[in-house]
Amino acid sequence: MLTLAEVCAEIKISRSTFYDWRAKGLAPDCSKIPNGELRVSREDLNAWWEARKVAA
Repeated sequence: MLTLAEVCAEIKISRSTFYDWRAKGLAPDCSKIPNGELRVSREDLNAWWEARKVAA
């Protein structure tokens, strides 16, 4: 599971952008762990990324 910081760094967005996308239903699927932090599985991030690729 990736931390929010790792996800944001990998897709080159700010944390606030991630939360905006999450509020709009545009972010990758997240899981909340017991301490309240969000995690994203590598599989979910890869699937999300593939769904957003545009043919050049």
